[in-house]
Amino acid sequence: MANGDEARRQLIERGAAADEVELRRYRAPWPVAGTRAERRARRRVLGWWALGGAGGVAMAATYLFWPWRYVAPGQEGHRAYVLYTPMLGVTFGIAVLGMTVGMILYAKRFLPSEVSVQRRHDAEGTGSGEFDKETLVATASDATARAGLRRRSVFARVAGASVAAIGAGAGVTALGGFVKDPWQHSRSAEGPLDTLWHTGWKARAGEKVYLRLAAGDPDEIVLAGPGSVAAGGMAAVFPFRESERGHPELLAEALHRADNPATLFRLRPEVALADRPGRKALGYGDYYAYSRVCTHLGCPVSLYEDQLSRLLCPCHQSQFDLKDFGTPVFGPAVRALPQLPIALDDDGLFVATGDFTAPVGPSFWELRT
Repeated sequence: MANGDEARRQLIERGAAADEVELRRYRAPWPVAGTRAERRARRRVLGWWALGGAGGVAMAATYLFWPWRYVAPGQEGHRAYVLYTPMLGVTFGIAVLGMTVGMILYAKRFLPSEVSVQRRHDAEGTGSGEFDKETLVATASDATARAGLRRRSVFARVAGASVAAIGAGAGVTALGGFVKDPWQHSRSAEGPLDTLWHTGWKARAGEKVYLRLAAGDPDEIVLAGPGSVAAGGMAAVFPFRESERGHPELLAEALHRADNPATLFRLRPEVALADRPGRKALGYGDYYAYSRVCTHLGCPVSLYEDQLSRLLCPCHQSQFDLKDFGTPVFGPAVRALPQLPIALDDDGLFVATGDFTAPVGPSFWELRT
């Protein structure tokens, strides 16, 4: 072992001389192995790496098991729901902090201390020769030996475990959406409903689905009628069923479900609509309703240009022509906004006569466009 170290040392010195490198200082951080100071420094490094590994495991556990579904304020479990995203951030921060601080301490306390001066050579563009490659390998091997990686195999094991834990946490977070079954069924009175194909506007057991205006208070119920929107105006609407009245959690769920938001428009009488069979019948007079979710990447389509009867997505500037029933005319969106079929009931209130004409939001693999 000593002969091997001496041979490696001589090769490093020969390589330094050949490269015109002056080694002014090159010494091991712990000339005497096993001292109390060395053990204390080792425990600090291992402690930070263990903390990083624990953070990675905690991040994966938070993503997999922490309650993430929306819970209305005042309901049991709301605080846990609110803490879901902060917990992901905190655990990820702990994982990165532990691994980073451990690496810094390891580099400062266990890597060889070297001060050298070298003249640069480009070898006339021919690259490094075999001798240069051998000296590079010898230098790296010597640094490994002096840092104690071979003697302190626990360093390598703990560092590897920490990196694996952090990688597992990041991998679970990144790939979790692909692992979850997008066709997981939600039960209703009419049987299973595919969550990507249907929204909260789909009728259940024949119950009316009213167009509810956004009133600011989740417990306040204001239903839309012909007088709710002025000519050339619009209003955000959400599904409402009488069975939800008096149930704050159901009212809040209808407001917060991502694919529920729709916009009720009242076009001006002079607006001429494109000739598309069956599409005018999905509206009521000058009133038409469309999904509020952009078909590009799911941003809220909320900017309305009345003079052109166009909707604008503020995220990536997709434009949808309401004169042509939500057809995209500019920007990255390629699918029309799904239309919500509406009618007027006997009480003079707008009701949805069915779900949207197409799946809401961005396209997915099984959707044929």
